Amino acid sequence: MPESHELKISSMKGKCTDAEWRARVDLAACYRLVEMYGMSDMMANHISARIPGEEGTYLINPYGMMYEEITASCLLKVDHDGNILSSPDFGEFNYGVNKAGAVIHSAVHAARPEVGCVIHTHSWASMAVSSLECGLLPLTQTAMRFLKIGYHDYQGVVLNTAEQESLIKDLGQGEALILRNHGVLTVGRTVGEAFNWMHRLELACRSQLAAMACNSPLIKVPQPVLEETWNNYQPGTRRPYGQMEWPALLRKLDRIDPGYKT
Repeated sequence: MPESHELKISSMKGKCTDAEWRARVDLAACYRLVEMYGMSDMMANHISARIPGEEGTYLINPYGMMYEEITASCLLKVDHDGNILSSPDFGEFNYGVNKAGAVIHSAVHAARPEVGCVIHTHSWASMAVSSLECGLLPLTQTAMRFLKIGYHDYQGVVLNTAEQESLIKDLGQGEALILRNHGVLTVGRTVGEAFNWMHRLELACRSQLAAMACNSPLIKVPQPVLEETWNNYQPGTRRPYGQMEWPALLRKLDRIDPGYKT
């Protein structure tokens, strides 16, 4: 019989607060959905969620596990200095935190206390757009919600905390950031909100690349219309993103991939 490589991780349910467990379930679901929607990069990249009621802590993936196998119980609890506060027993694998993940996510959570979730991806579409001098163009209604998206110039693999200051400055108070020659990042007050931003950003990138590939003139929308459309997607103008979508996405996962809740 071939050797089994399935990880046996003890459940954290009942070993943490109810608020932390709910955060764990939502975050694990987000990893599975990022994989399901074609935005993962094997075990690279990272998604984090703030732990409600706990100052200076967040949950993040163990570096070495695929997105499709992330569960509520496997997530690491980390502080804003990137130190692991709690971790399940991974046996011989002894997984830790991706250093770049700790630098990026610690910076955002420390600077933006209202942010509950941070998502960073290296999808083919977002990497391609991040490499274009023109950046993300407001070609579609979906892209227009990112009319004032931020940009962060590439400084190498994000391993140095010295880059945190410029990263936060470029993100500002926005919900999305294009990391030049790298990928993208979105934030939200909830996991569902951050995923909604990322899903839409991914669609905007894919549609732009498809339109540009047609080698045909692109239709430009007048600036006043762009501004009005952008404003229609701002907080206070409409309901929070993910409020309706997230419960439906969890039902989708419960039907086809319920292992995230373990």
